[in-house]
Amino acid sequence: MATRFNRRQAIQGAGWAGLLGLSPAQAGESSSVYTKIGGQPFINLTATYTINGGALTRPEVKKAMEEASYWPINLDELMEKVSAYIAPKLGAEAAIITTGAAAALTHATSGCVAGRDPEKMQQLPDLTGLKNEVIIPRQSRNAYDQAVRTVGVKVVEVARPEELAAAVTLRTAMIMMLGTGEPNGPIKLEHLVELKTRHGIPILVDAAAELPHNPNPYLKRGASMAAYSGGKFLRGPQASGLLIGERLWIQAAWANSSPHHTFGRAMKVGKEEIMGLVAALDVWFNDYDLQGEYNRWNGWLNEIGGRMEKLGVKAALKPAAGASPFPTIDLAWDPQRYGITAGEIGERLLSGTPRIMSHAEGDGFSFRIRPVAMKEGEARIVADRLERILKAAPKGRRATRPAAPTVNPAGEWNIEIAFNPGSTRHKVRIETNGTELSGKHEGRLGWGPVKGHVDGARVEFSSSWRYQGQTLHYGFRGVMDGGRMSGEVDLGEYGTARWKAERS
Repeated sequence: MATRFNRRQAIQGAGWAGLLGLSPAQAGESSSVYTKIGGQPFINLTATYTINGGALTRPEVKKAMEEASYWPINLDELMEKVSAYIAPKLGAEAAIITTGAAAALTHATSGCVAGRDPEKMQQLPDLTGLKNEVIIPRQSRNAYDQAVRTVGVKVVEVARPEELAAAVTLRTAMIMMLGTGEPNGPIKLEHLVELKTRHGIPILVDAAAELPHNPNPYLKRGASMAAYSGGKFLRGPQASGLLIGERLWIQAAWANSSPHHTFGRAMKVGKEEIMGLVAALDVWFNDYDLQGEYNRWNGWLNEIGGRMEKLGVKAALKPAAGASPFPTIDLAWDPQRYGITAGEIGERLLSGTPRIMSHAEGDGFSFRIRPVAMKEGEARIVADRLERILKAAPKGRRATRPAAPTVNPAGEWNIEIAFNPGSTRHKVRIETNGTELSGKHEGRLGWGPVKGHVDGARVEFSSSWRYQGQTLHYGFRGVMDGGRMSGEVDLGEYGTARWKAERS
């Protein structure tokens, strides 16, 4: 049976109802839209993670989206008016609203490759005869740059400023930098602006998780475009994003996006999302009390941290800092006092009522709480649940000695991974030191070191490696039977698959 929030447990009065623009009755019944289909919502300690629902949409945004839904309007005309309305507030020549920051990256890339040439726009993603390279500093590589690669361009990765000039060719369509990645390496935006000045190559900054300010910190330093999420800190529609910058590149990005019949047609932004994000920006620039928000979040974190410290748990409050600022709190405990891992706590938080989604995972003894998606009254619920879990935990963790392996797994193995649908073949070389495993795992596109152990007939090992901007993880668990192994492999955010292996 689907679990429903108990209103008395989940809401202290109607404190957060007013914050969200809901009546007490609406707030108490707000989860029924999910529970009627068997869905189970939760208290969210992971902030704006898209997979966990993102931030809580502002009431002004909901109102604007509903009003917009009642009236037809031409989207080309609407976006022209929206640009004229929001671009000056954002310190930009022009702006468009997209279906998320990732869509903004894709449209910007398409615009830099095809411009506003109808033939080139129809040709995408076939880049024959077109500019087909994007320069990205190594310090900026991340999983989201796939939104750039999806157009079909080749990423040219550079590690040092002196490599930039050699990376520029007649095929270079764009340079991309991750805003929060700039401090992490030697290449600065000014190095890229030199190439822009010399060769006319546009620069795109991925600032998805950041706050848009005026003057814009990237445009004023010479960037051509900057992309932001509308559904994170701004608390606009979850499926909204923002691309701002120089007029010719923003207009090219819009031409390559929906509603036009181009590569970006599938990334459809509706009039509701457009006007919802306009409303969120109105709040941000006119009425937003950032310090009040910080005070509220700090209060919730201190409530949880104070309760935990009474139990001997270290609670380190981290103040708002960086380009995407909000406070967090790190909880850490002595495993000899509380013999429970972060992953075990996470499972108990999520399996209780109400459910609590957290960053508590893995075999360690600490985790972080991020308050941006929390509501009034939930801090007490979280503290109560953590207190019960810790008090019920065993006193210390006993070190268990694994049994001697029934089969020596040392050697080379051919692995078949079945994804259903599809399958692939990998290789692994395993070395043993007692019950500890090491070695090398080779996939189709990369390889990574192996780390694991064997316990009798059971075997467990993991590996990971970088491909483009993403880290691919493989966690193998299974049993050995003579010259064979088989079991399940954990693929992280991509789910699980079955695997079997035979000696090479």
